[in-house]
Amino acid sequence: MTSRRQFILTSLPSAAVLLSGASIATAQAARLEESDPIAVALGYKHDAGKVDTKKYAAFAAGHNCANCQLFQGKPADAWGVCGAVGGKQVNAKGWCSAWNKKA
Repeated sequence: MTSRRQFILTSLPSAAVLLSGASIATAQAARLEESDPIAVALGYKHDAGKVDTKKYAAFAAGHNCANCQLFQGKPADAWGVCGAVGGKQVNAKGWCSAWNKKA
């Protein structure tokens, strides 16, 4: 029969490995591709300079993912998670029709 102390000491390393693996998996969110159905629906482009301004009249120069309220990356990040696209990463220089000025 094993003691409670032995059980805890043998389970801690396994639990630590599992938890660290889970945090790595969540930290590496997938990047949104322009061909993704969500990206197509929102008119997402990796480069805001390539937005079809006739189709998306709301677009204005200077609007990009980095200055959008939905962008969850840091200002200096090249890519960051976006709440509008299911938690995938978007290019900070990109744009989509869900753009909303960061407060």
